[in-house]
Amino acid sequence: MSFLVRIVVNAFSIWIVTLIPALGVTVIPFAPGETLQLVLTLLLVALIFALVNTIIGTVIKVLAFPIYILTLGLISLVINGFLLWLTAWFTQWWDWGLRVEDFWWGVVAALLISVINWLIGILLRPRRNND
Repeated sequence: MSFLVRIVVNAFSIWIVTLIPALGVTVIPFAPGETLQLVLTLLLVALIFALVNTIIGTVIKVLAFPIYILTLGLISLVINGFLLWLTAWFTQWWDWGLRVEDFWWGVVAALLISVINWLIGILLRPRRNND
């Protein structure tokens, strides 16, 4: 998938997760009451999340490689939750953006975002012809 498609898929996944009120994950649009502002805010949050995942996430995953082996990869849930929380921390400087109430609910939200991205990735993947 291209980078722009991944941003749109991430924005959609974040929007789906914000519809579950028990998780405590919300997106505050930069202008309340307008659908277009919510969509643009979701796209900006998804862009920031992609940049955090690409830059900081790569460094953390390389440094935590021994812990990946010891935990059989389960540490990735905590790392993805931390990256989502870090995205919320970056966007707290403005009056708009992602808000995560609790770190562990952020881990659950990151897991749901990953599953939704995976499912949409399966749908968007081009099919091979085995003729």
